[in-house]
Amino acid sequence: MLDTSQCQKPEKRMNFRGIRASKFRHVYGLPAKKEKCYENVKITRNAHDSNYCAANPKFLAVVVEVGGGGSFLVLPLEKCGRIDHSSWKVAGHAGQVLDIKWNPFNDNIIASASEDCLIKLWYIPDGGLSNDLKDSLIQLTGHRRRVGIIEWHPTAENILVSASYDHTIIVWNIARGVPVSTINCHTDTIFSMSFNRNGSLLATTSKDKLLRILDPRTGKIVKQGDSHQGTKAAKVSYLGDSGLLFTTGFSKFSDRQFAVWSENDLSEPLKMETIDSSSGILIPTFDPDTNMVYVAGKGDGNVRYYEVINEAPWACYLSQFISGAPQKGFGILPKRGVDVLACEVFRLYKLHATKDVVEPISMIVPRKSDSFQDDIYPETAAPIAALSADEWLDGKNASPILLSMKTGSKIRTYKPVMYKPSEQAIVVSDRNNDRKFMFLSEETKPDYRPVEQRKEFRPSPAIDHRPYGAEKYQTKEAEYRPKKPNDMTDAASQKDIKTNINLGTKFQQVQKKWSGGSLGSPCLELDLDQIYKNTIPSGSSSVKSLTSRFDYRDNKETEETEIELKRVVNDQFKQISNLRSQVENKERKIYELENTIKVLTRNNTPVGTPVTPKDLLGKSFA
Repeated sequence: MLDTSQCQKPEKRMNFRGIRASKFRHVYGLPAKKEKCYENVKITRNAHDSNYCAANPKFLAVVVEVGGGGSFLVLPLEKCGRIDHSSWKVAGHAGQVLDIKWNPFNDNIIASASEDCLIKLWYIPDGGLSNDLKDSLIQLTGHRRRVGIIEWHPTAENILVSASYDHTIIVWNIARGVPVSTINCHTDTIFSMSFNRNGSLLATTSKDKLLRILDPRTGKIVKQGDSHQGTKAAKVSYLGDSGLLFTTGFSKFSDRQFAVWSENDLSEPLKMETIDSSSGILIPTFDPDTNMVYVAGKGDGNVRYYEVINEAPWACYLSQFISGAPQKGFGILPKRGVDVLACEVFRLYKLHATKDVVEPISMIVPRKSDSFQDDIYPETAAPIAALSADEWLDGKNASPILLSMKTGSKIRTYKPVMYKPSEQAIVVSDRNNDRKFMFLSEETKPDYRPVEQRKEFRPSPAIDHRPYGAEKYQTKEAEYRPKKPNDMTDAASQKDIKTNINLGTKFQQVQKKWSGGSLGSPCLELDLDQIYKNTIPSGSSSVKSLTSRFDYRDNKETEETEIELKRVVNDQFKQISNLRSQVENKERKIYELENTIKVLTRNNTPVGTPVTPKDLLGKSFA
């Protein structure tokens, strides 16, 4: 018989450690169909270890191969398919472009770093480029050698950090175009940089095989420790506000590996694991909303993804996206640009290494329902700065401003900016002022006719929505209608002609401009953002077009040309007036002859007798 006296209940329940439960365990990569890819894009052949690609909900930017200097292509995100060879580019650098990054708080501003030791900021108008862009918004000069890495501050506006091959890091206030801090603690080439969630700390890796955590305001080293011991580039990514860091690099034996570190102790990693023995550099990208790290290798055909937790084993392998085509780099779309109805939690734009193709890859959480999933879409970072540059420089820290993915999916920014020489700074153009300037810049055409006469003329045609100030909007001349004899008057004066061609009052024209061509349009009830984005592609254009009218020195030749054009138009008005008077006189004579024929026919022919042309030829009309 079994003796159960020695059996004891375990003090602690044992958990099965074989499979860890996770809602992201079955995430899979879905490459886009061919018609959704970007083909015929001449991707750069440079061997630098950056991604050469940047994306936001409006645009996709890709560094391309050109004959001389450096250029990158900017395409509207919806403009997929085959790209023309002659597409407009941003071509203002004298050397090859090494890195590009979109401003997280303004979807129209992009920064680029180049081998010409310069960093330039560019303003891309809505709808894309209409010609080659060579004039930058502002130029940042301070590095002595080529600039390889740039990073935007995650919460402070107008703060940009750049790393150069002169072993220095410079913190810039881009609104003023001046450096606010220079960090000189590195002794060799800087491989990567990453901010923590609130931007108070900056982690770096370098060729001296050290991992550093810096204070970006003062440049002091907060923590420092030995990193991966391989000679190839190591990359670092801050894991949000968890206090952890994720690094990739190489061992002494050239094995690729990743490690998880605590920001409080860099003497040894919390976890270090060997991945494989390939030679491509691994680049990690962290998604703070899902706590997932995506690791893509240059020259690889796959993307591995891990889930980060706050206890051992710290990083759990989930799965990988495998494809047969090697990649040169990836562009990461901000979370506010993904498709929430398709359960898309991440999107990468893959630059093919062997083909001229940019391929979107969506990371999908498989769900049966097509409704919004609250558990996989927490609030994400909004395109609104939590701090100004001055507040951050004064020592203030703040977490990012968050927005709900249920209502904020695919949200875009509309913040037109311009460079103001008087303040030597970049300023945001206020949309209300833009509308005022557009109203004031319209030429007033008074209409003194009675209301009943104005109804004879057609309303003005719809305005063609080109950037304001490029050309005057074209309007068609009203069709001429012959007047009845009893309404005929003398030849119209020049003032009457100008009044007759008036197709609407100033208020009506401006109202039609905002309503898309219909005075009764329901667009008048829309939100100002929706009206504004369809009518003013560049916020500074209306301001510049109005202020340029008062700049006599710059527009002297333009004024002379306008005077000459006005003279020619006046001459044409006179000719038109004369022609109209001649036509009216002829119509009057024809009308009189017809009346005469009717009278003669009525006097000489019995009632009911048909009149033929032969009968009329025999009669005298004297």
